Amino acid sequence: MHVVVAGDIGGAERLLVDLASRPMHTGACHEVALITPNRALARYFTGAGLCVHDRGPSRAGPIAYLKRSFGRADVDWLVSLFAERKTDVVHTHTFASHVVGTRAARAAKLPQLRTEHHVMHYFDPSCSPFTRWAAARTQAFVAVSAYVRRVLEGTAPAVAARTTVVRNGIDTDYWAPRPALHPRGARPFRVAVICRLTAWKRVDLALRAAALAGVEIVVIGDGEERGRLEALAASCRAHATFVGHKADPRADIAACDLVVSTADREPLGLSVLESLAMERPVVAFAGGGIPEIVEHEVTGWLVPEATPAAFAAAITRAREVAERRLATMGARARRFAMEHGRIDQTCDGYATAYRALALAPAARGPAEEPS
Repeated sequence: MHVVVAGDIGGAERLLVDLASRPMHTGACHEVALITPNRALARYFTGAGLCVHDRGPSRAGPIAYLKRSFGRADVDWLVSLFAERKTDVVHTHTFASHVVGTRAARAAKLPQLRTEHHVMHYFDPSCSPFTRWAAARTQAFVAVSAYVRRVLEGTAPAVAARTTVVRNGIDTDYWAPRPALHPRGARPFRVAVICRLTAWKRVDLALRAAALAGVEIVVIGDGEERGRLEALAASCRAHATFVGHKADPRADIAACDLVVSTADREPLGLSVLESLAMERPVVAFAGGGIPEIVEHEVTGWLVPEATPAAFAAAITRAREVAERRLATMGARARRFAMEHGRIDQTCDGYATAYRALALAPAARGPAEEPS
């Protein structure tokens, strides 16, 4: 049973759909216990064919989080659901699910797996005490990249000792190359940014870099930063098009020459992996898990400085070599995704983790650590 307490459709939710829709590969029957204020998220899961147990409209915000995490109502609902559905393993994901999911798993005496999709909640003072309390009472963890596990080794070594790296993967048949409607040379050089428009993604860097490099930029995604970013694009005279969130951005990716990722220490980068699979080289900040999937001057360019000038220089370099090198780099990018970024490889890793927990003795939490 996946316990999902979330408000957005992001990488964690997309990975969950890929896992849960492949029971033959993961060796498990997947169901979702959903608590969300976002009806679009509920529709996203049900539209993907998942078995969803929807708690109904819920409130967001700090007060609602505290009531949900430390009250009885949602915990009792989850415990009853686990019993009714004969749950064997509880799987928690993003921060909001940590405390309530862990309390419910412990009350039901069920083993729990937690995926660490990011590490920010270990350092944010408003999140850290809660996530560390829950982590001390969780049996096993999956990190989505080697980078995430390295961070855990430094900040939560007891958690790292219970952590296996299972790199996020994608459906490489779905994210296959497709011809652009307007081939290179018949239009200006164009780059794309694909992400949720939130502060740590630093899309402002991409807009300023595109303006400096004199290229078109397409921003695919939505979020609380959109208004500010649209105003910035106008003020810096970036030739930018904001297309909003798209369930299927493949046509937009195919219409671009290059994909840019400016995120601050991206844990891995599903959109980056998807772009590579579509034979689009990537210019990305050289932090977090990105160097695990982008090879400098082979499948893209790694930018060591988080400045508009540094990103503009990399974009300019890509435009200069476009005719003779981008196709070759794109083919190498696709080959990497096929060899190291397939969803079936991810499913195999989770199948091993589920099996180990399901076959373990009756659930007993690890030695509790100070919060």
